[in-house]
Amino acid sequence: MNITFGAKGADITDRFRAYAEDKLTKVTQLLPRATALDVKLTRHSVPHTSVAGGRVEITVHGPGSIIRAEADGPDKYMAFDSAYHRVMERARRVHDKRTDHSARKRTPLHEAVATGFKQVDITPADPAVVEAVRTGSIPTVEQQHEGETEWSPVVIRQKRFPSKRMSVRDAVDQMELVGHPFYLFVDDASGECAVVYRRKGWSYGVITLDDEATERGEDAERAAS
Repeated sequence: MNITFGAKGADITDRFRAYAEDKLTKVTQLLPRATALDVKLTRHSVPHTSVAGGRVEITVHGPGSIIRAEADGPDKYMAFDSAYHRVMERARRVHDKRTDHSARKRTPLHEAVATGFKQVDITPADPAVVEAVRTGSIPTVEQQHEGETEWSPVVIRQKRFPSKRMSVRDAVDQMELVGHPFYLFVDDASGECAVVYRRKGWSYGVITLDDEATERGEDAERAAS
């Protein structure tokens, strides 16, 4: 694929070019039919100060579709990384749409059980471990929580982070940047706490809490009983 670099008010150094080309090879792997890729670097500065930043625009040209992303940053490398992750997210979506997941053979439950769930990449718990947990023979760990004593075979570690308001798309970008399988954030649209997570095949999901949905579920259970 032909990668073209352009600049406005900035210089394209050999180091930046090599850095960008090395990362963009992953885009070409996801979109082998892409014909060209453009990277544009724009330098902008705050008037009357020495503060300078940059904007990077990445455009992928392909048959019947164009993928484009741009991002600002305090330097061209950070701006490129932000735009690159957005392009990768969209490239994965295009790649997934071209893959017919519905054509995959569904495995009956009894066959999955007989083969140890190898088809769905699930490792079942050892029955001996389940029985040991049920009977309490597994050593427990004492945890202190505000003067109370709780007993559990599992150690639960707690972490607290400052809340950040952002869109779902930005949360996915942040998750990819930190390399975690999930990312907790405050949805800028609803003001509610939400979690984005990575699924198989480079697709993503989002989980939110809804008190009304819980009440509706409880009402449905009562009606069914």
